Amino acid sequence: MTDLIIFEELDEIRDMEPAAVALGNFDGVHLGHQKLISKAVECAKQRELKSAVFTFSNHPRDLLPKAKKVKSILYKNEKAEIIESLGVDYLINIPFTKEIMNMDPVSFIEEILLNRLHMKAAFCGFNYRFGKEAAGNPRVLENIGIDRGFTVYEMPAYRIKGNVVSSSLIRTMIASGQVERCKTYMGRNYEIGGEVVVGNRLGRKLGFPTSNLVIDPDMVTPPNGVYVTYCDYNGVRYPSVTNVGNKPTIGRYGKNVETHIFDFDRELYGKKIIVEFLKKTRDEVRFDDVKELSEQIVRDCREAKEYHEMLAEQERQEQEFSAAARKEKAMPDDDENREDR
Repeated sequence: MTDLIIFEELDEIRDMEPAAVALGNFDGVHLGHQKLISKAVECAKQRELKSAVFTFSNHPRDLLPKAKKVKSILYKNEKAEIIESLGVDYLINIPFTKEIMNMDPVSFIEEILLNRLHMKAAFCGFNYRFGKEAAGNPRVLENIGIDRGFTVYEMPAYRIKGNVVSSSLIRTMIASGQVERCKTYMGRNYEIGGEVVVGNRLGRKLGFPTSNLVIDPDMVTPPNGVYVTYCDYNGVRYPSVTNVGNKPTIGRYGKNVETHIFDFDRELYGKKIIVEFLKKTRDEVRFDDVKELSEQIVRDCREAKEYHEMLAEQERQEQEFSAAARKEKAMPDDDENREDR
């Protein structure tokens, strides 16, 4: 696989080879996005083109007057890593500016998609909009494509369990604490990453040392509460339990992510970790004293460990089933190989 080439400013784009281009915001790069991008990659291979993803580093709605800021699901580097894993050659991740917002749809196609990206095939969702007052849509792309010699693939609504997969649906699930549903629609667990910072060290005093992450206000985050999690550090995935909240029992603190890794005694201050959220077990509450809090932490750890044990057993059974299926497939069919006697 070739390395992903990333452009973060429109003026950086020079001498791009003709490409099949996936168009969209791709916030979250959920399974619907992945299917669309994969179709662009497949087309590029068939037609001997480069594959590209054209998106914006900020959400277009953020430029609308009085609009509420749309919080991100993925960090910029995570978004790039997932897109690269799909085999994409170019990622155009540029700022959405007032100049781009006010371009008429035809100018957007001509000046950016054709003159800059040398687009030969466009891939977009049924609800893709572009240009001034969002007047551009797949029909406009198709009409221009007839004259300018590029094809258009419009992907219909992508559904899972009857729900249209969308970034807004995933944001709602995260913000309401339904983190166990995210993997179904994203193809991976919802996660928060960052550098471990020094906390109040109360967890260590209580016998439950924690690694603390500061929450980025630009990112969508789950509600305060306790979650069963994995903690990824240095390429290893550790079972853990996580509290998201403000520590109301011991004082006034900003919202943060506080993770206790089971059977782990290394100091992680200043190290990068990723916390994967599997399930919410309870809301955050204020206890009368630290002793009551400590007793609840014991119960939280027990419940999280039981959940991890259940997952480990499920994984073991799935591996055994897969191994048995492969073995059966490899065995010769007695009826086909039996000699006539």
